[in-house]
Amino acid sequence: MELAQRMEKLGTETAFIVSAEAAALARKGHKIYPFHLGDMNIKTPENIIEAAKRAMDNGKTGYAPTPGILELRQAIAEDIGKARGLDLTLENVSVQPGGKPTIGKFIQIFMEPGEEVLYPNPGYPIYESMINYYGGVGVPYTFFETDTGFAIDFEGLKRSISPNTKCLIYNNYQNPMGAESSEAEMKELAELCIKHNLMVLSDEAYFDMIYEDKGTSITSLPGMFERSVILYTFSKKFAMTGWRLGAAIGPKEAVEQISRLNVNDESCSNHFIQHAAIEALTGSMDGPNKILEILKARRDVVCEMLNNIKGVHVHVPNCTFYLFINVTGAMKNMGIEDVEEFRKLLLHETGVSFTTRRHFGTPLPGETQKYIRFAYSGIDVDQIKEGLRKMKEFIEGYGKE
Repeated sequence: MELAQRMEKLGTETAFIVSAEAAALARKGHKIYPFHLGDMNIKTPENIIEAAKRAMDNGKTGYAPTPGILELRQAIAEDIGKARGLDLTLENVSVQPGGKPTIGKFIQIFMEPGEEVLYPNPGYPIYESMINYYGGVGVPYTFFETDTGFAIDFEGLKRSISPNTKCLIYNNYQNPMGAESSEAEMKELAELCIKHNLMVLSDEAYFDMIYEDKGTSITSLPGMFERSVILYTFSKKFAMTGWRLGAAIGPKEAVEQISRLNVNDESCSNHFIQHAAIEALTGSMDGPNKILEILKARRDVVCEMLNNIKGVHVHVPNCTFYLFINVTGAMKNMGIEDVEEFRKLLLHETGVSFTTRRHFGTPLPGETQKYIRFAYSGIDVDQIKEGLRKMKEFIEGYGKE
């Protein structure tokens, strides 16, 4: 079988590879503590489930309009507009079967083969994969660790911009680092995009996963909405990861082109789930509020326990359900240089399963610190405590008689 050469450029979401390794061990009887995948073991709120059932009972099981049903597009426009200070209509919304499709569609409509796209690294690996697949040149920009978290390396970012740079991907409330831009950082990034006439994909999958205060979108800054597409998903706020529903939000001209790709890719998004999504946006917020409470409690336990392991340090992020953990000291104490060796050793010896920096973009020259990523969205507090006690005992006792 001879495959098209473009398939060699296609990457993957490598967290699923770690998930498969953990599942294989579990089938052999090993106890696994799942910190590897950003899935959720929290049930979708009942009012949303019931709305989906009603929609099916009412015959909403056929094709839906390609850009999404009007009622949902209007509900998204109102919700997104209010939260971000934007004046939106349904013409600014194209419903998608999840968050991921917006990445590839944005790249297709704004990037020509050979043009450069700036993307965060460490960052969601599908950015790099889609840029490469569609023939672009991915140019990574990175972050540095501060006393309170992570910040964009603007000096490196500015050096990376060339006359061939067309787009920038920005993921505030970031996966995998839980990084949150300050007002000044977001403003500086916006000014840079305007100066160099860059189109922006604002990945806002975790916009509502914030424990204190409210989210801020770069699209609300002057001159930014008209050059941006927002990636929105129902997966996180409403614990709907498996429902596969999201939206692309932006200027009418961009949204029209994205909907043209809908026709060719999937025809339409699931009909009855769109009706459930209306209930998610307009119904009771008790469910989403409870989800945040559960996640915050988990975050507090994980961070406290990790910071009590010798050679391990993690900032306490205000957003997402991810932790980017510095294990440089622990690995040095254990005499381990390869972070993947560290990951596999912990998985096999303690059952604690997690991803590493290598799963979030190609490592960059000059990186010296060693990081792993925990997702605490799919593991309960009692299992967190049990797993991290084993992790602490193993790391601190490694090599000792």
